[in-house]
Amino acid sequence: MATINLSSATTSLFQSKHRTKRIPRLPTIARITNHIEGTHLNSPNGSPILGNANNSLEVPSNNYISLHSSDVRRKTKIVCTIGPSTSSRDMIWNLAQAGMNVARLNMSHGDHASHLQTIDLVKEYNSQFQDKVVAIMLDTKGPEVRSGDVAQPILLKEGQEFCFTTMRGVSTHDTVSVNYDGFVNDVEFGDVLLVDGGMMSLAVKSKTKDLVKCEVIDGGELKSRRHLNVRGKSATLPSITDKDWEDIKFGVDNQVDFFAVSFVKDARVVHELKHYLKSHNADIHVIVKIESADSIPNLHSILSASDGAMVARGDLGAELPIEEVPLLQEDIIRRCQIMQKPVIVATNMLESMINHPTPTRAEVSDIAIAVRQGADAIMLSGETAHGKFPLKAVKVMHTVALRNESSVQSGVSYPSQLSSHESHMGEMFAFHATTMSNTLNTPIIVFTRTGSMAILLSHYRPYSTIFAFTNE
Repeated sequence: MATINLSSATTSLFQSKHRTKRIPRLPTIARITNHIEGTHLNSPNGSPILGNANNSLEVPSNNYISLHSSDVRRKTKIVCTIGPSTSSRDMIWNLAQAGMNVARLNMSHGDHASHLQTIDLVKEYNSQFQDKVVAIMLDTKGPEVRSGDVAQPILLKEGQEFCFTTMRGVSTHDTVSVNYDGFVNDVEFGDVLLVDGGMMSLAVKSKTKDLVKCEVIDGGELKSRRHLNVRGKSATLPSITDKDWEDIKFGVDNQVDFFAVSFVKDARVVHELKHYLKSHNADIHVIVKIESADSIPNLHSILSASDGAMVARGDLGAELPIEEVPLLQEDIIRRCQIMQKPVIVATNMLESMINHPTPTRAEVSDIAIAVRQGADAIMLSGETAHGKFPLKAVKVMHTVALRNESSVQSGVSYPSQLSSHESHMGEMFAFHATTMSNTLNTPIIVFTRTGSMAILLSHYRPYSTIFAFTNE
């Protein structure tokens, strides 16, 4: 009988299936980790040793430094975007040792050859370590509107006139092309264009058949292929583009663990993708990225159809007023907890560490708030993809998450009659098993064919470890 550690968050979704596939037809024991408080280990992803759950709930402030070398297991998972700074074998190994639980492939950059190399390296790592598993997430590019290539960054100054054109290949001091033919139709006089997630903004003054004239409100340097948003609007593009379908096929062929689908506007997109995956016998979970203004009215149906969600705060803050983003983050996390779906908080979590070795205090607080709100995973983007200090960023995220988990007491909520689970009896079983485990300070053993009961138990976040036995 083999022992494996499923790299999980609130549910066992955050795992790589490649470990289980190499032990066919043999009974396996899966050690499924809960989210808040409890077990111990020798490294961020290492083998857990049961500890005193009650003592782990309260860590005095003067013991903060000891967390750096503590054997306490971090429950909140860390998603790392792999890019030029971290695509080598050594860096992927080091990221995993530092605390990476999920390797993210950003399909907006790179090609299939480079992403396949990352997939192979992660699988190689998983095959060599019995109790450390890194999952693979493929993040689709989605229907992004981007500016064209420029030979040199264009300096935009407040008050100047600047134009965007649907004519391809245009790049002058006052005009640049966009990659979306319907751009002119989507904007109106008075609209505010946000460039690069709001780093620059322009007001639409007029438009012709193929040109949009703007006045710069907030200036900056416009570089090649910057993301464009219209505040309060979404582009009339399909959520899954032709390129996305090519990337999805690539992910299916190479057995990734998750698809993170960009700019999901309604549940229909999720159903369409799940139908495709089912027709290809692909056991891949669908994570919806909430980053479009159009997705907010359909939030309940989108989350219900998905296997989990990502709060993609960059584009969300570009399409909606930025003061709404913290409220939406809290609301989405709460909804996911009620629906028993894992949720990832992403974007700008340690942005300053792209160029600096230490984070700002505001960034540390941002991580802490996400953890304390109940996020199952937190994500690094540019920090690990092209940053100068990727390993330090992961270590900071690990330490801050661990410290805040240790100070949060998570009570067991009574099962809701409005639960998304078909079997209320299963919920009652999981609820009472968790209550008994917490009272007696003992681990939980469960026998499961599909893993659903282990996932349900994990939702209630017992202090101790869940041991799930399966013959699959």
